[in-house]
Amino acid sequence: MHASIIVCTYNRADSLRDTLQALRALSVPPERAWEVIVVDNNSRDHTRQTVLEAQRDWPLLRYEFEAEQGLSNARNHGIAAARGEVLLFTDDDVLPEPDWMEVTLAGLERYGADACGGYIAPIWETPPPPWLTPRFYGFLAVRTDRTDDYPIDTPAKAPYGANMVVKKSVFAKIGGFDSRRGRTGKSLASGEDGELFERILNAGMKAVFLGQSRVHHKVEAFRCTKPYMRRWRYQTSHNLAISKGVPGGNRLFNIPLYLFPQLLRALWRALLGRVAQPMDEAFQREIIVAHFLGTLSGLYRSRQPWTR
Repeated sequence: MHASIIVCTYNRADSLRDTLQALRALSVPPERAWEVIVVDNNSRDHTRQTVLEAQRDWPLLRYEFEAEQGLSNARNHGIAAARGEVLLFTDDDVLPEPDWMEVTLAGLERYGADACGGYIAPIWETPPPPWLTPRFYGFLAVRTDRTDDYPIDTPAKAPYGANMVVKKSVFAKIGGFDSRRGRTGKSLASGEDGELFERILNAGMKAVFLGQSRVHHKVEAFRCTKPYMRRWRYQTSHNLAISKGVPGGNRLFNIPLYLFPQLLRALWRALLGRVAQPMDEAFQREIIVAHFLGTLSGLYRSRQPWTR
């Protein structure tokens, strides 16, 4: 089989229905062997019924259930279940363009790449507030900064899971998603995509961004709020501190001492930003504070009991 599209979902049956309709409308040549796998990550709504209804006249669609909560666990289940040589990941609130799969597969072949990502356009539920400039699009898994093709040569350029593609053979070599990272239930923690691409690059494999591989991502109004983004940054930094740690020798409760003055400087800059900076810069400074608070919290949580 050429390709498997993996959609992990949690309590979003109605949005998932839209995603399945978009996937069913993909323009795919008859010789292409492909499948769609929905991994239900322990949903309590009518997700299963939604998939079973779509399956009645769509034999390419498969339903899988993963009881262990967490996006990384669901993705790893999808990887194990997939029969395709190329695995295309998207989300239950995403609408791929009709040529998404064909453009993506052609790009992988053209560049001889092992993995890729692509363009993610927003579908705003409500117009974004003035402070929400493109510098914050990463919080919303939106990527519109470039439309050309270019190499992904650092983890910072890693794609977002709404439009992310990896050959299945890659996972056999480097393993799956880190289950210590990624969204779990109501937690917004992220970082699993960048960590995966860090391993891909460290293994000497090739990754590219394909500007014409395009999907559209729904952005609900509640996500376009400052509390949501502060919480996303705090929980992601908390998660990263636990799973990856922070360098530094002299510590108090497992927190390197140099982080405390950095936090104080960030707080001071955030206070100044509220009165002297444009709205987006002022909020960016608040995000940096949330990052430090999340990091300190994660380090404290992962401390070891003191012994002689």
